[in-house]
Amino acid sequence: MSTTSNRIKERINFCIKGELWEQIPRFFEELHPADIAEIINHAPANAQNKLFELLPDGIKPDVLAELDDQAGADILEELTDEQISDIVEEMAPDDAADLLGELEGERSQDILELMPDADSDEVRGLLQYEEDTAGGIMTTDFVAARATMTAAEAIEYIGSLELDEPVYYAYVVDEEGHLEGFVELWELLKRNHRNRKLAELAKHESIVVHTDTDQEEVARLASKYDLSSLPVLDWQNKLVGRITVDDIMDVIEEEASEDIFKLAGSSDVELEDTTPLQACKARLPWLLITLVSGFISSLILKSFVRHLSTAEILALSFFIPIIMGMGGNTGIQSSTLIIRGIALGISHSRRITRILLHEITAGASMGVICGSVIGLWARFVISHGDTPVATSPSYLAVTVAIALFTAMSFAAVFGAVVPVLLNRMRVDPAVASGPFVSASNDIFALLIYYGVTLLMIQANHLAGA
Repeated sequence: MSTTSNRIKERINFCIKGELWEQIPRFFEELHPADIAEIINHAPANAQNKLFELLPDGIKPDVLAELDDQAGADILEELTDEQISDIVEEMAPDDAADLLGELEGERSQDILELMPDADSDEVRGLLQYEEDTAGGIMTTDFVAARATMTAAEAIEYIGSLELDEPVYYAYVVDEEGHLEGFVELWELLKRNHRNRKLAELAKHESIVVHTDTDQEEVARLASKYDLSSLPVLDWQNKLVGRITVDDIMDVIEEEASEDIFKLAGSSDVELEDTTPLQACKARLPWLLITLVSGFISSLILKSFVRHLSTAEILALSFFIPIIMGMGGNTGIQSSTLIIRGIALGISHSRRITRILLHEITAGASMGVICGSVIGLWARFVISHGDTPVATSPSYLAVTVAIALFTAMSFAAVFGAVVPVLLNRMRVDPAVASGPFVSASNDIFALLIYYGVTLLMIQANHLAGA
């Protein structure tokens, strides 16, 4: 918000607290619908419906389209079917479909029945697609002009259309509706182009998606080619819609939020106003994975105790949290880098191999440095401990150093390889990060520490014998 908008927002919040409802409409006149939606989103739940009622009818559709899911659902619950129908008729088809898609099936159909046939048919057509596909986020508001039209005829045609969203391209189609290319509007306005056919002016290297294309792929293509909109084709390769830049930005935000929540072992459902029980349901599965890894770790430690003397166990146990922590962090760093690479579309190129080699080398290098540092620290801690050990403190320090080097090197490889394998299996690689990698690396770090320690101790005993 600008400084002026912030001042207006403060005044509206003051009016809400003082229940000065009659003063609020004049402030709304000075704000953009997105700013009004932000105010309603953050208003107390018992004031949201009142604020929406105070809006001029002309901007209610725009504000409703900008509201958070929870605030929008609460407001819709208080409106009659007739009121919702009047609002939906004024919305862009894709926004109308998104809104009705959040309602119960029967109520959604009742509202569609109240709408004019032309509007309801458009919305019904969009509701048939999965919400996370190109068909689910596209709008049927687009300009399709015949290739045989001249630029002057196309301008006249575009001027006759009633569009809810701005257009930047005229899509050129044949008689059956197949996409042949596109023309930028400014090309049509050039004086020397007025009498030229669109088939001559069209650019034929269109980047297209199909109705079943995943929305994440849509966002990647738009970002890669700097597109403000993308044409959408059906299974017959006919033009059925376009995806606009505002929807592309929403997808990017949604996918980023989803991956961030997965990194934390949760779900983007928590962005909504969830109950503690719902939050527990979203987080608990990942926490149970961590808990199970703790059970496995405890069994490893129990086995560890049986093979070493009490003094050696006590001395080496000081460094278990460090080994596990460093291994887990190294794995998370590697998996995050690989997942980011996959998201940018480099999973099927030689670059992914270079990134894997890079992570293996980086993990080994960091292992050497951190192993050397912990070796010096272990030498100091063990030699100044209260419990004497039979094994040389220097030898135990080398054992800890080798164990940390091995654990970090393995974690780097594991964290890098697992997302690649999951991606090849058509599983979202984001699930490979966060709790999954941390829990797995804790187990492997303990096994490595356990194995290296036993080998080093046994080698030392054999040498002494």
